[in-house]
Amino acid sequence: MARKKWHTIPFYEQIRKTPGAFVVYILLRLSVILIMIAQIFNRDWKNVFLCALTLVLFTVPSFIEKNWHIDIPGTLEVIILLFIYAAEILGEIRAYYVNVPGWDTALHTITGFLSAAVGFSLVDILNRNEHIKLSLSPLYVAMTAFCFSLSVGIIWEFFEFSMDMMFGLDMQKDTIIHSISSVTLDETMSNKIVTINGITETTVNGVHLNIDGYLDIGLIDTMKDLIVTFIGASVFSPIGYVYLKKRGKGRFAKRFIPSLQRDEDGGKD
Repeated sequence: MARKKWHTIPFYEQIRKTPGAFVVYILLRLSVILIMIAQIFNRDWKNVFLCALTLVLFTVPSFIEKNWHIDIPGTLEVIILLFIYAAEILGEIRAYYVNVPGWDTALHTITGFLSAAVGFSLVDILNRNEHIKLSLSPLYVAMTAFCFSLSVGIIWEFFEFSMDMMFGLDMQKDTIIHSISSVTLDETMSNKIVTINGITETTVNGVHLNIDGYLDIGLIDTMKDLIVTFIGASVFSPIGYVYLKKRGKGRFAKRFIPSLQRDEDGGKD
């Protein structure tokens, strides 16, 4: 008799294996639907679209598991669902990006950590594949995961910049600063740095802006996002390295590293 594959196990069996992730999924999905209904009554179609997008993104982990035969650990799946909710619903619709200091920074730090875990798993899966002749050291796999995470962060910043330039959005959030240093302000055009300190107000085209400093457009936010992505990747990469050195015995790392799905008897799918 043919062995029963993991992806053919009934849906209730998958729920039994990761009940926590299922409960979080249901609660978050219900919350998004209720918010979506409220936004429809408010005729805020942008937020309706964000809610619909969130519902679609919620299905990505299960889609990957079903179609690509990748087993996503319950802890990682819960974090992904909470991250999507925090970014789209709380960040955009509830304006946490503006009203909660450090909200965007925290999400980018988590992105760096999770991206490193995903990059680590991709290389590790190839490294263990019997049909692909790879024999990479734990250090090389950890470094690859680190570089993968930074690449994801950079590509995302490219996306934010493109959206801001093409559609006049503000994905690269502005920062209020109180001093600037620039050679552009040098009237002698001799490449000397001119510094202005103690900026307390800004006027544009004769209109006084209601801010207590100068508005930096996107640069500081972008660099801060890349720095915290670097930190997140730096935290996970050593964890992945130790995990491989101990031949996969680390319980903590297993919670964040996707792997190939297996049959019920332990064989690879």
